[in-house]
Amino acid sequence: MTDFSTRALPEAPDVLAPDGSEVRILAGLGAGSMAHFRLVAGVVTKAVSHRTVEELWFVVAGCGEIWRRQGARQEIVALIPGQSLTIPLGTAFQFRALGDQTLDIVGVTLPPWLGPEEAIMVDGPWTPTV
Repeated sequence: MTDFSTRALPEAPDVLAPDGSEVRILAGLGAGSMAHFRLVAGVVTKAVSHRTVEELWFVVAGCGEIWRRQGARQEIVALIPGQSLTIPLGTAFQFRALGDQTLDIVGVTLPPWLGPEEAIMVDGPWTPTV
């Protein structure tokens, strides 16, 4: 039986993601992990794809855009509070914070995040600032 886990949102980031976003680790279980991602206003991440995981995102605060590509299909969509989205396995993606507020996102990773070697750097539409 798995023990209960409770974790408050940390003040400082636990790590920087390979894409350059701040990551605050939240609760997790054997089948998935949850984290809070933050981009400071005006920041653009590096474009990445994941080797073995997929993600579910929920935008908590701020605004921005995300670019996603699977094969020949690609799109850019707004990231606004209350919006949720998927990043299926093998999807290339890049995101950026627009305006003058930080962009805060809660994400669930399935299976749990394995570490920085999970990310593969790819070409995206925007020049990274991290």
